[in-house]
Amino acid sequence: MFTIEERDRLRERLLARAEADDSIVGAAFTGSYAVGEGDRWSDTDLVLAVRGDLAPTLERWTGWLYDDLGARHHWDLPVGAGVIRVFLLPGWLEIDLTFAPEAEFGPRGPQWRTVFGRTRPLEPFTPPDGDTLVGLLWHHALHARVCVERARWWQAEHWISALRDHVITLACLRLGHPAAHAKGAHLIPEDLSTALETTLVRSLTAAELDRALGATITVVTAELARSRPELAPRLTPMLAQLTNPQPGEFR
Repeated sequence: MFTIEERDRLRERLLARAEADDSIVGAAFTGSYAVGEGDRWSDTDLVLAVRGDLAPTLERWTGWLYDDLGARHHWDLPVGAGVIRVFLLPGWLEIDLTFAPEAEFGPRGPQWRTVFGRTRPLEPFTPPDGDTLVGLLWHHALHARVCVERARWWQAEHWISALRDHVITLACLRLGHPAAHAKGAHLIPEDLSTALETTLVRSLTAAELDRALGATITVVTAELARSRPELAPRLTPMLAQLTNPQPGEFR
């Protein structure tokens, strides 16, 4: 595992290269490090403002990260007109480099620290949509039930786990915690956390999957009552049908 000193030296090298690159007209740290909340395991999130076509800069920087820094792999995540290129370096050092056009160089949230360059006002990232989350809840519950009836144990476990993930997101949204990627999950109330523990699938048997699905639906209906009370009366009775189906009902 990388040391803090290795990570700090890497950040210095990244900034030095950005300042020396004529196509880079801005740089900013994002994530926990940008606001002084990083810890021993934090990765490095750096946004680079690129003048002109992104492709040559992406290619040049990627070659440097492999040739000089020993990168092992990378993958891309589109963001606006830019791209986040995520690199894995030796020692499990992760670097998330965002290559953004000049017009899209600016903060979209509070975790931003400009190092150099001129920022532009940008719209914040859109939070998860509550209606979509509610739809995913009933969708996943239904498909989990059907998979149990079909004796597709691993697929049932998949839907139950995904159902739990979405109820955590909905709760974080309600409570005003970071909702994406379970970043606010450690902040949810203890009673909800304890209830969620009962939703974990302990073995791939029909009885255990039935139990886990029922426990998850109990948490879902309680969260619907808090987050979407106008929908809870309509959905709760239908979700209850999935916990105690009639013989052959979902076959």
